[in-house]
Amino acid sequence: MQSKIKKIKLLLMDVDGVLTDGSIVYNSAGEETKAFNIQDGMGITLMRMAGLKTGIITGRRSAMVERRAGELKYDVVDMGHFDKLPRYRHILEQMGLRQDEVAYIGDDLQDLCILKRVGFSVTVANGRPQLKERVDYVTAAEGGKGAVREVIDLILYHQGKLDELIRQLEQ
Repeated sequence: MQSKIKKIKLLLMDVDGVLTDGSIVYNSAGEETKAFNIQDGMGITLMRMAGLKTGIITGRRSAMVERRAGELKYDVVDMGHFDKLPRYRHILEQMGLRQDEVAYIGDDLQDLCILKRVGFSVTVANGRPQLKERVDYVTAAEGGKGAVREVIDLILYHQGKLDELIRQLEQ
């Protein structure tokens, strides 16, 4: 696992069920709301500080996701494509990356097409059982509850970058 993680340059993620708990909530005005984990957000910031890229591929379009992606300065924001494989291939080509340089976190069956191709594949603790059988790593945390941060800490640790980031933040 460590040798796979050392090659990672881009962390791609699904949104619903990974960056959120998978709930879709509508307020009284009929607008969709989502809850994001603040520690996951700090992890995205740490990835950027470490010189690594982050992105999302999600089948749904959401103003809340677009807003959060802008706040965190994701390198890739790809929404509204249920068939994720063509988008994944486009991202690789656009960024000049090989598959073994990408990690992906997914939670449901439509993520399998990417999970089976990336260098480091991850599902969340509450991901579908069919994914858990096929990935490199299953998080202890559930989606929307720190799973993304868990994976980011793992990547940064195995790449030897976590301690330096901690030192920078202590000053």
